[in-house]
Amino acid sequence: MIMAQTHSKSALWIKRLQEEGYRLTNPRRIVVDILAHSKQAMDANEIYREAKKQHARIGLVSVYRTIEKLEDLKLIQRVHKPEGCHAYIAGFVGHQHLLICSQCGRAEFFEGEDLQPLLDRVSEESHYIIQDHWLQLFGICPDCRKANKT
Repeated sequence: MIMAQTHSKSALWIKRLQEEGYRLTNPRRIVVDILAHSKQAMDANEIYREAKKQHARIGLVSVYRTIEKLEDLKLIQRVHKPEGCHAYIAGFVGHQHLLICSQCGRAEFFEGEDLQPLLDRVSEESHYIIQDHWLQLFGICPDCRKANKT
């Protein structure tokens, strides 16, 4: 079931790219598949290294261009990692927050509590009109915790 969902996610992304007039090269398809199947937040270099395994002649520029197009279409989401670089994960529907493993990069979405009281307080104290927020939590996933104990 999960494989069918990720396969159809890849197919939907490819269809969206085609509808927007983007050329669908083999390298672009590989990047789409990697991001659609990944459970981890991956930076461009990680995506590039994974893509090289499938297409030896893929260029880093192709990876960046595909990431840019997927992000423009809101099919992937940029993630800010603690070490300061950007990584990318499949986008989500609705308003959810992100939990990221600091060791392996695994990313999971979760429904958040009502943050409106906090946002109202910050708005009142800062005199900003808050239009949106993005919450990312960092921790160590159960698999990494288990691996560290052995």
